[in-house]
Amino acid sequence: MAIVNDSRPEEFILLGFANHPWLELPLFIVLLVTYPLALVGNIAIILVSKLDPRLHSPMYFFLTNLSFLDMCYTTSIVPQMLFNLGGSTKTISYVGCALQLYLFSTMGATECLLLAIMSFDRYVAICRPLHYILIMNQRVCLLLVSIMWLCGISYAVSEATLTLQLPLCGTNTLDHILCEIPVLIKTACGEKKVNELALSVACTFILAVPLCIILASYISIGRAVLQIKTSEGRKKAFGTCSSHLIVVSLFYGPGISMYLQPPSSISRDQPKFMALFYGVVTPTLNPFIYTLRNKDVKGALGNLRNVFIWRASQHLTLRQ
Repeated sequence: MAIVNDSRPEEFILLGFANHPWLELPLFIVLLVTYPLALVGNIAIILVSKLDPRLHSPMYFFLTNLSFLDMCYTTSIVPQMLFNLGGSTKTISYVGCALQLYLFSTMGATECLLLAIMSFDRYVAICRPLHYILIMNQRVCLLLVSIMWLCGISYAVSEATLTLQLPLCGTNTLDHILCEIPVLIKTACGEKKVNELALSVACTFILAVPLCIILASYISIGRAVLQIKTSEGRKKAFGTCSSHLIVVSLFYGPGISMYLQPPSSISRDQPKFMALFYGVVTPTLNPFIYTLRNKDVKGALGNLRNVFIWRASQHLTLRQ
């Protein structure tokens, strides 16, 4: 354990998988592959949603926001992880740790709220189809997204600032692969009950309340779908929701296991694997989940590819 003279060290040592050193090289290779995939996949979703007029709807507006969030999510942690895994030093500066803490917390909280908004959008589309355009108009969509970002930033600023005020009592070693609120609280010394209580209350609103909205939306959707007489109609209705349900399961499962329990009860390796899952795996899979299960997105991607091929061929023809 490294010793420092004050409670705010110049840098933190991230132990990562020091107890499993054989994991470092495979993990480095996996991150080196998945990070570009996450960027390319999410950028592709944003491009097709903006360029294809058929995708100018609330559903794809929210999907664009999800892709942007996922890019920011992975970018806030993966470059630092690659640097540490690929080099001999496993450190991050205090400023870098604080910045990562704010960004990672903002993106995570905002995504929780966005997934709830997306479920509400599906509820209105399926259960109130005649009023869909009226309810989910452009002004309402922008308002929901603005509130979502405001709440996410407010959560991160309050919780991260409160966490950074905790004394470290001479240690600058974090048994983690990144700077995350529960692990910093667990590492700190002194009285931490206020921080743990504040984190529990905040996460109840950020995680539990949106999850209740999602469950209520899909219970209503399920009832509405069962009333559809034709099997093709039911299949189409379920098809529009299945991708979102998969994404919700992948994101909320690890998030709940990490944030809705006292930091003192978190096991040693749990935060590392959970952070990899909801910070790397889920953002990488999201574009493919929506693409593989959505005919409109696949069609738009095909059209975009054809446009790029045509423009490339025209450019080559002009050069010749």
